[in-house]
Amino acid sequence: MIPDRPRTVFVCSCERSMPGFGQSVARGCASDQIQSGNQLCGAELDRVRNALNGGGDITIACTQQEPLFREVAQDLGFAGELAFANIRETAGWSAQGASAGPKAAALVAMAAEPVTSPPSITLASNGVVLVYGRNEAAIEAGRQLADEMNVTVLLTRPDDVTPNRIWDFPVVQGTIRNARGHLGAFELTIDDFAMPSPSSRMRLRFGAPRDGALSDADIILDLSGGAPLFPAHELRAGYLRADPADRAGLAAAIAKAAGLVGEFEKPRYINFSADLCAHSRSRITGCTRCINLCPTGAIVPAGDHVVIDAHVCAGCGSCAAACPTGAAAYAFPDTAALLRRLRTLLLTYQRVGGSDPIVLFHDEDHGEPLIDALARFGQGLPANVLPVGVNEITQLGVETWTAPAAWGAVAIRALSSARGKHDLTGLARNVTIANLLGQSLGYGADLCGVIEADDPDDLQTVLGRMVPQADARKPVTFLPVGDKRSLLKSSVIGLYEAAPTPVERTALPAAAPFGGLDVNVDACTLCLSCVSACPTGALSDSEERPALYFAESACVQCGLCAATCPEKAIALVPQLDFQAWNAPRRVIKQEEPFHCIRCDTPFGTKSTVERIVAKLEGKHWMFSGENARRLDVVRMCDNCRVESVINEGFDPYQASGRPAPRTTEDYLRERDASTDKSV
Repeated sequence: MIPDRPRTVFVCSCERSMPGFGQSVARGCASDQIQSGNQLCGAELDRVRNALNGGGDITIACTQQEPLFREVAQDLGFAGELAFANIRETAGWSAQGASAGPKAAALVAMAAEPVTSPPSITLASNGVVLVYGRNEAAIEAGRQLADEMNVTVLLTRPDDVTPNRIWDFPVVQGTIRNARGHLGAFELTIDDFAMPSPSSRMRLRFGAPRDGALSDADIILDLSGGAPLFPAHELRAGYLRADPADRAGLAAAIAKAAGLVGEFEKPRYINFSADLCAHSRSRITGCTRCINLCPTGAIVPAGDHVVIDAHVCAGCGSCAAACPTGAAAYAFPDTAALLRRLRTLLLTYQRVGGSDPIVLFHDEDHGEPLIDALARFGQGLPANVLPVGVNEITQLGVETWTAPAAWGAVAIRALSSARGKHDLTGLARNVTIANLLGQSLGYGADLCGVIEADDPDDLQTVLGRMVPQADARKPVTFLPVGDKRSLLKSSVIGLYEAAPTPVERTALPAAAPFGGLDVNVDACTLCLSCVSACPTGALSDSEERPALYFAESACVQCGLCAATCPEKAIALVPQLDFQAWNAPRRVIKQEEPFHCIRCDTPFGTKSTVERIVAKLEGKHWMFSGENARRLDVVRMCDNCRVESVINEGFDPYQASGRPAPRTTEDYLRERDASTDKSV
């Protein structure tokens, strides 16, 4: 971005097929230079060239001709920021296009918000392909790939297979017991493995089988017709699966396998910070939200935290949306950037005169084509529906659902396919929590929701039925900054401050990512084991006196404190206390320290020391009778205790005195004594 020069914004009517939104955009982007046109990609292209030559950042309100404009910018050596906004299918091509000026201005302003590209990883494939099947269909697939790739055909429980006249690639027998890895790095464990007999005549015969054979491959083409080798197999890079009876599907899978040779760039969807992870402490399991939601099995435990295999991760973002600490953070884009875009969108829309904004999240693969079809063949999006593109709708956390309402949105929706490629379990949980918060604060019971539609007419019907609820909300303008937990806190407090009917506390379902603690203060001994176990610092102590403090806004309900507490004095309370989230930590329990009877140094708690003394006094041989004075060591600090023990020769490990050994004389003496008594 070049801050010294104003941004130039080109607004095109696309050959007058939609209203010119230049004046509305000028009101929404007051500090920018607005240039309106009718055919910027053709007859007026020189105007764009002149702006590119002049330097400065540029936004072009057209995405259809983005490749052309980028090519021109590259040819001219343009070094500024070049952004694009779609205001045609999303605003202009609509039955309400004439009143969509505020929306167009908001979309243009949002496009100028910077978004950092995520880092990438490389998947390298040398073309080593394993074709896994049952019959000659697998051999034929291997034959089609053998000219360009290193092929091995693995037949599981093969049918009658006619031997090839010439074996120009290996055909072996075996059943895959276990498979792991990804494109370029698959590792297989194979049972019933056997090599073919070279003397096979009418049917292919195999030698003696063995279990536990190991094999590597870059690509797996599964034509077995059995259960998939991986969970969410359609998301595993390098694993292709087809029904051998489906000729079209088989041909497509073979063609795709042939193209998986070389190096491929893949975004690193998740930025992971192990020090923030609340998975485990001291071998006690706490949070497992991400592990439970990951569809591909890319997340596994690794001691106190988890690890995420970026090569296996399919980018659904369910882990990041569910992670309460921010240890797993989505990077495509990051949550802070997405919230900044949402804030700019909503504040600009309302500033230009728009009302009752509805945010519609959508992905690129399904949502964008559906919105395009609605604009081309239907009535288009309503003027108050603001589309926001994301990589996956499953990446949306509670903070992303609630922040738009605080900024003035009357409803937030996510557009999904009825046959989506990702499981929506995590998304549904976040929507439920957001709706519980919204309902308790007066936003209505259906503030957030998911629209499942595969037909543009269905989408139009659902949007047409949405009637904004009249309420007395007071939109706020907080800036989204910080890590995920900070963003969540800002969003929740903003939602509370803008609420039509604010309340103090809202109950939430079990396993919610935030809540309070119910501590039995009578049972608590202030041992502070919970403080050591707490991964977020929600529980803390004091350097000045024995005390336990709790900051509810930092609690993620991982349960480690309750599981660690030796007195079982802690219970989780899933809730959201809005007052507590906006307040400093509170005291759970505090006591006066016990002072050493020799040096007056404070140590431990007075109640604990007195309780120990009461349990030992007169009840244990080590501290009874003539040894009663030894009880003073319990009332001493660690230094004085050691000094006292050494000076007095007190051995805490010493047992009571052993009785003298009994001899024959002892028994005879006792016998004589008893005889005398009887006489």
